[in-house]
Amino acid sequence: MSKYIISGIQQVGVGVSNVHEGFKWYNNHFGMDIPIFEEAAEANLMLPYTGGKPHKRHAILAINIKGGGGFEIWQYTSRTPQPPAFTPQVGDLGIFCAKIKTDNISATYDFLKSKNVKLLGGISVNPIGKKHFFLEDPFGNLFEIVEDTVWFSRGLKHTGGPVGVIFGVSNIEASIKFYDTILGYDTVIYKGEESYSDLGVLPGGNVKVKRAILTHSQERKGPFAPLFGNSYIELIEAVNYSPRKIFENRFWGDLGFIHLCFDIKNMAALKKKCEENGHPFTIDGGAGFEMGEASGHFTYIEDPDGALIEFVETKKIPIIKKMGWYLDLRKRRPERALPRWMLRALRFNRKKV
Repeated sequence: MSKYIISGIQQVGVGVSNVHEGFKWYNNHFGMDIPIFEEAAEANLMLPYTGGKPHKRHAILAINIKGGGGFEIWQYTSRTPQPPAFTPQVGDLGIFCAKIKTDNISATYDFLKSKNVKLLGGISVNPIGKKHFFLEDPFGNLFEIVEDTVWFSRGLKHTGGPVGVIFGVSNIEASIKFYDTILGYDTVIYKGEESYSDLGVLPGGNVKVKRAILTHSQERKGPFAPLFGNSYIELIEAVNYSPRKIFENRFWGDLGFIHLCFDIKNMAALKKKCEENGHPFTIDGGAGFEMGEASGHFTYIEDPDGALIEFVETKKIPIIKKMGWYLDLRKRRPERALPRWMLRALRFNRKKV
């Protein structure tokens, strides 16, 4: 295989102050109730982003069987995770907001309102005609709930998993090129410059910005593609505001969205592509990395503004933990999707909290 394959957004990394409280909240409110792995260990491979020193951490990767990506819920245990020194505003650099998809926007809004979630305004319509609304979780993270029609299976909530993120960028054209060339987001479904009423509920949202929404024209392939489904990258460039890096003077793993992760096949081909386009791997965890019950090869690059993009070539995952059923993906054709019945079996790992 000479080319790499992107199966989709595997997960969004979320730094929280208490990993178990984080899992409980995302479980009960977003249906992220299937832990793929849980591990407490020392993170000793991310030294360029952790002050040059290894730190202990506790992480849980959770998914929603209904479809979409997962959350890697991440907590430092050897230090106190730090919040931003300022309130991030629309256009500040990095992952500003995560997109969560729903099949019933009104029912999801009413459900979250009944749970006293901090909703930011009401339901509005984005520039591509999709209904959406914003909220803030108990850890200060912003989420956009957006209607979607692509689903893998039935779930316990109206919501699925992450279907994309909103990045603050310094040069929207450079970022469009980056996400197209390396990550396959080759379709610009919206691009404009104005003051957007739907962003007005967000910190600093009542200003003129450049805005673009990207997706991929090609259906994703690979073992988990049916589960991950479609995805979107939204880019916002401040026009009359000097943006700050959301993670300036902080470590990867501190509070907030720490990375956007893609599940891939053929790490060698991906490495070559990234190097050719001026975005070499800044972290390479090696092919034998294990994390709890799962294993694989992970790497990182930086987008044009330094936001961290993770790639994982999954080697082994637990299908049904109680039965000791683990799947070795190295024995399968890389472009071939896992049978839907096998992916649905992950629901037997569902955990109530």
